[in-house]
Amino acid sequence: MGRLGMSAPASEDRSGARTGASVGARPEGRGVGVSSSLRGPLVDKHGRVHRDLRISLTDVCNLRCTYCMPAEGVPWLARENILTTDELVRVAEVAAALGIVEVRLTGGEPLLRPDAVEVVRRMAAIEGEQGPLEVSMTTNALRLPTLAEPLREAGLARLNISLDTLDRGVFKTLTRRDRFDDTIAGIEAAIAAGFAPIKLNTVAMRGVNDGEITALLRYAVENGLELRFIEQMPLDAGHIWSRPEMVTGEEILAALEQEFALTELPGRGAAPAERFLVDEGPSTVGVIRSVTRPFCGACDRVRLTADGQLRNCLFARTESDLAGLLRSGGTDDDVARLMHACIAGKLPGHGIDEPGFLQPDRPMSAIGG
Repeated sequence: MGRLGMSAPASEDRSGARTGASVGARPEGRGVGVSSSLRGPLVDKHGRVHRDLRISLTDVCNLRCTYCMPAEGVPWLARENILTTDELVRVAEVAAALGIVEVRLTGGEPLLRPDAVEVVRRMAAIEGEQGPLEVSMTTNALRLPTLAEPLREAGLARLNISLDTLDRGVFKTLTRRDRFDDTIAGIEAAIAAGFAPIKLNTVAMRGVNDGEITALLRYAVENGLELRFIEQMPLDAGHIWSRPEMVTGEEILAALEQEFALTELPGRGAAPAERFLVDEGPSTVGVIRSVTRPFCGACDRVRLTADGQLRNCLFARTESDLAGLLRSGGTDDDVARLMHACIAGKLPGHGIDEPGFLQPDRPMSAIGG
């Protein structure tokens, strides 16, 4: 699904990152040029104000999780299509002028991008309407033993780490890689670097890790981490997701309540997770019921793929070609107009439970979480 873009000669890495200059970057010395008439919030036709921009740094990953991609992997995006750091920063600057206050960096695995720390540093220096952008990241933690400290120093505010099991054998089967010890070492490095809160993301899967639900929460509580269980969504490259086979949020809560006292916390706002105090606190656990209890009515997120396609919903089947606009000489006003138009076309919900639902062509690894 990548689109070719014009770019100056640049060094390449197998992650897809390009570190040279790009014709999509803002000319040197020119500040953000969004007209006052275009500034202001990104609001869709349903009144939802968008404040959260998810940016995929690369579609490449060093794991092969069964719920994300087949064993042989998927074709990676053409390297020349991956947005450069200058282009990413330019988009984030325009987004900040339109009311975006948080940027979440995702992948694939974002830390496979060789200049990931520099991306964080430059993003964290962007001024939004409420001060500097809050920059967070979702990662599988494999590279955190060497990068946690540099990321913290660069201004990364928060980390979400994927951890679906505490069993080394299950981890190897699920990810098709024997990297469990590296994941745990990455979590420990994040703790040592002072990140707080650190959130653990767990996709609950029937017959795979649904027997570990209480053990995972015990691990999180003992280590001062915030666990978030996620209903499995239809975003796998093999399109093998099955609604009847999915572990529901209700089942997750029922399992947790066999061992823990849960008290629901109010004030969820636009957050995807319903949060609960565990045994009266201070630890909390979250459950993201994207399928059985969708939160589309409060969604404030917009996504940018690694190849520069703007998506107004995780399950969108259409994209807005931001890369093409950047690389054909588009102005900041042009970028702002495209963002406004993309958000204006956002549907009221993802429609997973509707008869006509069609899974997106791109898997999660190519969309970015």
